[in-house]
Amino acid sequence: MTPPRRGQPRNPQRPGNPQGKAGDENVAGLAARKAAARLLAAVIDARTPLDGLTDNEHGHPQYKALDGRDRALVRAILVTALRHRMTIAGLLSKRLEKPLPANATALSHILNVAAAQILFLDVPDSAAVDLAVTHAKSDPRTTRFSGLVNGVLRSLARAKDAELAPALAATSEAPQWFSERLGAAYGADKARAILAAHRHEAPVDFTVKADPPLWAERLGGIVLPTGTVRVEKLAANVVDLPGFADGAWWVQDTAASLPARLFGDIRGQRVADLCAAPGGKTAQIILAGASVTAVDTSKNRLARLKHNLDRLGLTAELVQADLLDYRPAQSFDAVLLDAPCSSTGTVRRHPDVPWTKTLADVEKLADLQRRLLAHAVTLVRPGGQIVFSNCSLDPIEGEKLYRDFLADNPGVVADPIRPGEFAGVDPFLTPEGTLRTTPADLPLGSPGLSGLDGFFAARMRRVG
Repeated sequence: MTPPRRGQPRNPQRPGNPQGKAGDENVAGLAARKAAARLLAAVIDARTPLDGLTDNEHGHPQYKALDGRDRALVRAILVTALRHRMTIAGLLSKRLEKPLPANATALSHILNVAAAQILFLDVPDSAAVDLAVTHAKSDPRTTRFSGLVNGVLRSLARAKDAELAPALAATSEAPQWFSERLGAAYGADKARAILAAHRHEAPVDFTVKADPPLWAERLGGIVLPTGTVRVEKLAANVVDLPGFADGAWWVQDTAASLPARLFGDIRGQRVADLCAAPGGKTAQIILAGASVTAVDTSKNRLARLKHNLDRLGLTAELVQADLLDYRPAQSFDAVLLDAPCSSTGTVRRHPDVPWTKTLADVEKLADLQRRLLAHAVTLVRPGGQIVFSNCSLDPIEGEKLYRDFLADNPGVVADPIRPGEFAGVDPFLTPEGTLRTTPADLPLGSPGLSGLDGFFAARMRRVG
């Protein structure tokens, strides 16, 4: 049985000019498919992050030229094509007498865009095929392959009911480097579970100021053991939901909400939130009763943080600075460093990550994190706390970095998180007293309701 087809509903007209002659740009839906193929090329071939390409203000020109409905369709196609890239590749390959030439990337992206619609989205098969053929005919690089496009995609449409489910069961949706890193870190079974979770769209989590059961009822969700309110599917845009205008909550994955809780009772303390934007953790620390200094290197990101805090009715000292150059006049009682990382823990939300990052990127980011953490320690008074975290699944950026840092820095000691110390946290504690979450954790029955972002967090103290 074919899995449920998910994505933005779309019922484009059949192309009125199937021969690909002059006037193709006026064919309904063609501009959206061309934009999808162009952006897929940017992600796969140039390793460009998807969020930047599909930003409504600063995104790719082909994307910004589309209306809102077509932008939503393009993003749905791209997310789907990336989320199921290996399954799509396998089913297309079965229909090719020989592999596509290495330089036929434009043709590959046309096929992938169409296959994502045929296999997973609510788009008529005939429209997906015809638009792909018209697209191929309109591009000098792919004109001669239009017949191949037609034959391959029509074969795929006929066979999907029989072939899709077995293909999904036999395939892992990740490039080799990423699959190998997961297997080495978590073992084969856990790695498979993580990759399976990546196929599903993540739920929406809310950190609420007070009364989670009330907001779970109002937002149509549930309360997680950590106190986060989780909604599987939103009934409206975030800005139109009850409580948004009143600043009653903010969107924050439950895993991202855990590091700021690890300080415990910080009422009256001076706390620095380093690399602070967009401000979810800053808001948590303020609500815990601390006086917060939020530091970020980006002026634009700090402006976004201020906007978010203003909506929530919260205030903090905002400092724009490169963290490695930041030297405040007075030491802090505690610092939170949620460090820039590979973001491999957020693949459910950002399926481009495994395709835009490499192991070399992970190692380079881990080196930056070590330097940032070493400087963060200097900002804390003796006896003060340091919480280090990031949203990577790779131990190079988490467990290994933490162990190596403690071994190399005798002025810092571990401050293990104890079982029972924080509600809902025990399932994620490691034997070392650090915190590790993965998308395969927190099973709640429905795949769309389960899981959380991959996070690592550790608590330390400065002793000298």
